[in-house]
Amino acid sequence: MSILENIHCHEDLLHLNESQRQTLCREIREFLIDSVSRTGGHLASNLGVVELTVAIETVFNTAQDRLVFDVGHQSYVHKLLTGRQADFSTLRQFGGMAGFPKPGESDTDAFVAGHASSSVSIALGMARARTLCGQKYNVVALLGDGAATGGMVYEGMNDAAVSGEPMVVILNDNAMSIDHNVGGMAKHLSRLRTKEKYLNMKEWYRDILNRLPGGKPVYRATRKIKDRVRRALIPTTIFEAMGLTYLGPVDGHDVENLISLLNAAKDMHRPVLVHVMTQKGHGYLPAEKEPSKFHGVGQFDPASGAVNKSSQPTFSQAFGQEMCALAEKEPRLCAITAAMPAGTGLLNFKKKYPKRLFDVGIAEEHAVSMAGGMAKQGIIPVVAIYSTFLQRSYDMLLQDIALLKLPVIFAVDRAGLVGEDGETHHGLFDVGFLRQIPGMRVLCPCSCEELRQMLRWAVKERPGPVAIRYPRGGDCGYIGCDWHGLEKTVVCHRKGADITIITYGTLLRNALEAAELLSAHGVEATVLRLLSVSDLQQLHGHMAESKIVFVMEEVCARSGIREALALKLGDGFHVAGVDLGRNFVTHGSISDLHRKYRLDPQSVCDSILEVVRSEN
Repeated sequence: MSILENIHCHEDLLHLNESQRQTLCREIREFLIDSVSRTGGHLASNLGVVELTVAIETVFNTAQDRLVFDVGHQSYVHKLLTGRQADFSTLRQFGGMAGFPKPGESDTDAFVAGHASSSVSIALGMARARTLCGQKYNVVALLGDGAATGGMVYEGMNDAAVSGEPMVVILNDNAMSIDHNVGGMAKHLSRLRTKEKYLNMKEWYRDILNRLPGGKPVYRATRKIKDRVRRALIPTTIFEAMGLTYLGPVDGHDVENLISLLNAAKDMHRPVLVHVMTQKGHGYLPAEKEPSKFHGVGQFDPASGAVNKSSQPTFSQAFGQEMCALAEKEPRLCAITAAMPAGTGLLNFKKKYPKRLFDVGIAEEHAVSMAGGMAKQGIIPVVAIYSTFLQRSYDMLLQDIALLKLPVIFAVDRAGLVGEDGETHHGLFDVGFLRQIPGMRVLCPCSCEELRQMLRWAVKERPGPVAIRYPRGGDCGYIGCDWHGLEKTVVCHRKGADITIITYGTLLRNALEAAELLSAHGVEATVLRLLSVSDLQQLHGHMAESKIVFVMEEVCARSGIREALALKLGDGFHVAGVDLGRNFVTHGSISDLHRKYRLDPQSVCDSILEVVRSEN
């Protein structure tokens, strides 16, 4: 029997010796590669934190101590060591184990973690709650260096340093978020990596004096002199300047050294930052060579590392291709992304136009405000951000873009359901908050060709702020209309007298299939698709003879167009519909989620039949 099979909690780890811990780390890597190759998931980031997580779970009891991830895609090893090995066959599948920390799944998951840069603030809140309640437990924030490009990290650190609250911030430095890290913080961390020899000398000096009679008083007496010498030789870190005790950098794949250093940090009883250097994809050559490819990966061959890819072109690829074509003719066109040039399809743009691609790190608020400044001075900025992360920029969208009617184009990737990443990553709220913004035009292509047309129009016309929202993956198989601007915002795909079905984006396929099912029941439906959800003016001329309207949307309840449409149509219409409800949506395949939330063709057909029968 393997060592991993016998590890279910903190106490099991305490019985291991150094050799057994080395074996455990090897077994964890083998397990992850085999398991994720079948389910898909975040592989490279988890392979990089194997030794670090084993050390954390050995030093801290996460059933009582609080471990806050930032971001939680690297929590697989934590889940393995806290009693969930048997659940990995269901990882990220509907009804199965989540790919991110989930407190409802285990008491050892201290907090949800799907967005970056919040861990220090959350951990400080837990530490302060501990003090106020007179309790005793340790608080740890595990922070990636990619998340350290977000400003909220420094707000939290600044407060934590003056709080005096005992807590440990672990900075996992692998020089990457998803793509290679950029900016001043990445350069600062690179300089800090040269300090490893100094840290080793410091530990040797302390150990020697602690063993000598009277050595501890000598160590304390010489500490101030030693610190002055260190500051003369090595620049003070930004963390020390804030007031945090800085330890590191340390090899993140040396589990014994990590255990020793984390124990030391815990025993200091003050805010401490431990700088750990790791390698993304460590121990699996394909992931070491291409960590971005294995960040979030589908099924793959574990022997060769070959990934099973769909041949269908994606919206992200079409966006990137069109950006390159437009940039060739328009020298003012620039692209802005927040640590996601690969995910948003901009890698080729980055290669062709490196001076016109601005990767600002995980700093969406900064990305949007910077785009406002660029647009004000005559540049054409296109900001490519996932829907779920654009939420962080709501204030900037209002104050720094819409207020001045600036012509900034937002490529809102991963709009609607995203599938296996679940609650923290579904793009369910952008329709609601973008429609509220004065002057914001919100466009919804259903095909890659339509996305290209809309992007060309936005770049050429520059009519103020424009958001083009599109889902993860490929289109719904419909080529789309010949679209040249807002003179056409509604497309009629099917005519029928008994009911009008209204939808937008790639839900068109489900709507048309539902209409065919209805026809078998003697109910003929008109199917209308909105090209823009910020403009409902043109609907009246396309409606069916019947006054029954059914709206299909991949949005949170009351954040879509149904209520606005009912108000516009007036009392003579019966407006019903289906959306994703009032709660956060779980993880699973898109088809499974459509069935659960009654957006699949058969469920839509059944719902419409109920509405029609109630009216007759």
